Amino acid sequence: MKKLNLWVVAGGILIMLVGLVWFFQGLGSLKGSPMTGEIFWSYMGAIAFIIGILVVLRGALGTRGSNSKKSGQ
Repeated sequence: MKKLNLWVVAGGILIMLVGLVWFFQGLGSLKGSPMTGEIFWSYMGAIAFIIGILVVLRGALGTRGSNSKKSGQ
């Protein structure tokens, strides 16, 4: 049986939000940081956003219960 892991989903959403901030700071849309206007942060933000999506999907799809028997038991 699969169940939703809310902590994993929440962590993925947080990673996505950080990625968005980095992306827009890198583009120069969000002012007030040394990261503003540095294209490097746009790339890192896009990568962080994609990783966040993957983490959310992992948490949303759930994990299988440990019903399988371990060897030797």
